[in-house]
Amino acid sequence: MPLFEYACSDCQRHFEAFVTAERKAACPACQSRNLEKQLSVFAVSTSSRTTSSMPSGGCGTCGDPRGPGACSMN
Repeated sequence: MPLFEYACSDCQRHFEAFVTAERKAACPACQSRNLEKQLSVFAVSTSSRTTSSMPSGGCGTCGDPRGPGACSMN
C-alpha cells in the first residue's frame, strides 16, 4: 500500500495517508478531498560502524534531513 504525503487546501493541515484504488485520500481534520500531494523524502539507515556516530534518518513527520524537530510541521 503506497503512503503519500498531502496538504489540505481547505484547512492547511499536513498529513500522510495510505492510498489504494478503492481508498482515496481525505483530510483527517476536515474530510476535504481538496488536497495537494507533497514531495516525499525518505531516510536510509546503514549498519556501517563509520556512520554510527551520525544521526540516522530524518524527521519522522516530514523527512527533513536535519532530524526530528527541525521542520515547522505540527
